Amino acid sequence: MRRLTLTSAAVAAAGLLTLSACGGDPLENDDAAAGGDASESGAVTIGSADFPESQLIANIYSLALQDAGIEVSENFNIGSREVYIEAVQDGSIDLVPDYAGALMMHLDAESEATETEDVLAALQELLPERGLVGLDAAEAQNRNVLALTQETAEEYGLETFSDLEPHAEELVLGGPPEWIDRYNGVVGLQDVYGLEFQDFQVLDAGGPLTLTAVTSGQIDVANLFSTDPQVEENELVVLEDDQSLFAAENILPILSEEAATEEVTEALDAVSAELSTEDLMTMNQRATDGENIPGIAEDWLSENGLR
Repeated sequence: MRRLTLTSAAVAAAGLLTLSACGGDPLENDDAAAGGDASESGAVTIGSADFPESQLIANIYSLALQDAGIEVSENFNIGSREVYIEAVQDGSIDLVPDYAGALMMHLDAESEATETEDVLAALQELLPERGLVGLDAAEAQNRNVLALTQETAEEYGLETFSDLEPHAEELVLGGPPEWIDRYNGVVGLQDVYGLEFQDFQVLDAGGPLTLTAVTSGQIDVANLFSTDPQVEENELVVLEDDQSLFAAENILPILSEEAATEEVTEALDAVSAELSTEDLMTMNQRATDGENIPGIAEDWLSENGLR
């Protein structure tokens, strides 16, 4: 995959206090907590979003950098993209894993790219220099999906997103709070498909709250992730995104310019070269079964000759 130089457009006003408000631990580095440069301590500070797969990938990055002799500090479970991209920009953290399509839409809601090559090309052309670097993208990707029970799918004859249009006003959609304002969320579902749901229930980012809500009937349609083993285990129906609202979501490291040294780049590019969608599904299943996330990350690195 090509290397990208990334930037962020205006992000939601969040402030560093939001880092702890979104479920993450407060930043341990005093300079970072004050908005200073996390790299001043000499360590690369790695962040993650507030869901297990992001934390898993961040653990892989952390161990790979440590194995390369690079000092790291960890500040996982920060929150949504609106928060962690700003944290990289202001120097609170140096590095975070992200998903290409969602990042593209975060930066330009009007982008029409959906396939991997087009998404990466769009990112490369979209972004002026803002002090952020995207390293090589992995083959691995995890797309947003809309999932529902077989009973609901059969009752309304639902196979595609478009099939929802005549029934949406009778149905409740559930997902993370940031979906309310995201184009690859409620806004795009309204714009592209004309979907006006009866209600939107704020839950978590494809996590146990959302899964329980859809399987128990609290909501009718759930935003989940394509690599979540619970989708298949619970025999949920995944609707076809027939007008391609959700873009390809190849995983790539996002860093500050200062952190993107040759040593860091080499270590992270090696991870991206090996990480597959099947690997994600396997590791997510292990995490769902209660295994320790750092241990899963260490096993993956060993199995792929990176330790």
